[in-house]
Amino acid sequence: MNERILRELAPQVLAAVVRRHGRFDLAEDATQDALIAAARQWPVEGVPDNPRGWLIAVATRRLIDALRAEASRTRREETALAHEPPPGADVPEEDDTLTLLFLCCHPALSPPSQLALTLRAVGGLTTAEIAAAFLVPEATMAQRISRAKATITDAGGRFELPGEDERAARVRVVLQVLYLMFNEGYAATSGGQLQRRELAREAIRLTRMTRALLPDDGEVAGLLALMLLTQARSPARESADGMLIPLAEQDRRRWDGSLRDEGVALIQQTLARARLGPYQLQAAIAAVHAEAPTPADTDWPQVLELYDLLDGLAPSPVVTLNRAVAVAMVRGPRAGLAALESLTDDRRLAEHHRLAAVRAHLHEMAGDTAEALAGFQDAARGTTSIPERRYLEAQAQRLRGDVENAPTTPTTG
Repeated sequence: MNERILRELAPQVLAAVVRRHGRFDLAEDATQDALIAAARQWPVEGVPDNPRGWLIAVATRRLIDALRAEASRTRREETALAHEPPPGADVPEEDDTLTLLFLCCHPALSPPSQLALTLRAVGGLTTAEIAAAFLVPEATMAQRISRAKATITDAGGRFELPGEDERAARVRVVLQVLYLMFNEGYAATSGGQLQRRELAREAIRLTRMTRALLPDDGEVAGLLALMLLTQARSPARESADGMLIPLAEQDRRRWDGSLRDEGVALIQQTLARARLGPYQLQAAIAAVHAEAPTPADTDWPQVLELYDLLDGLAPSPVVTLNRAVAVAMVRGPRAGLAALESLTDDRRLAEHHRLAAVRAHLHEMAGDTAEALAGFQDAARGTTSIPERRYLEAQAQRLRGDVENAPTTPTTG
């Protein structure tokens, strides 16, 4: 319970400290110190009546200590001390997490640094967890995050929502980061958990806040609808022992009906009024799946049409991969396999476990059991997610007996 509270409060505390004192780099370190102190003290002393205020107070003291240690920062120290709240003072109730998100997406940062910093500051992931998601050593990720914080400081990044012109330019980056943040929560890329539900929920919350800020942006609404429709499946995509349950095998009665209905209604409203965009198309595809009572009822021709539109509007290896499944369901598995051929030499996905898994699935549909077995084995070796590996290994084991017992053609001569 304490861990859940700390994860939820971490970005709010960081945002409050940065707003009050600036110095994003020192504020982030101070917030982490406060979280560590809470993790040690609360199990012994109990959770305080105002945990957010407690964390802000401790983080503020840590920040002031750091400022005092910087002899060359005397003026900053005096400013911080002047703003230090007296003991027992009320803590502002405003949630500045959205402002923090826009700060993490500062244009001076590269896209990987924007995402890494957001996952750290807003998502609450540890450096080790982010490093695992990026498939890099923890020390490398720590340096990347440290440089990102310093870059924002050097660029004069201020803790405030950007003006309308800059906001419009930066919102695309914000949406991409929120999308990746949600995906990491819905389907963790590494470790023993299949889902990080608190991270997915936070991504949805921030996307709702972004939509409140930009209510007429069709892509913001599209991304929110996509998240809601995808998250609706969450209760049904994992067995009691943590095993992955793919979409085609899920008990759709376990889907979250309120999230599904909200997502369907939102994308229908958005498509009727907004200029078409990639997130809206992805949400429309998710809505087609959501409206099918069973997998057999899925309108695959419509899904394929939507993927054709998406491929023309925003082509990517992932779109090609997902479209190939729709092609297989409409035109047969051989056609789906042919649609995957363009990815064979694409370095962005050629060695990714998802390509091997989809290819194995289509080979099984086509009756190519040996090729399917090899594909599931390759996919299992390629994933860093333990639940996904267990699922893929189970698929390989299921086919292994069929391959071993298959009749062989006798030789002649």
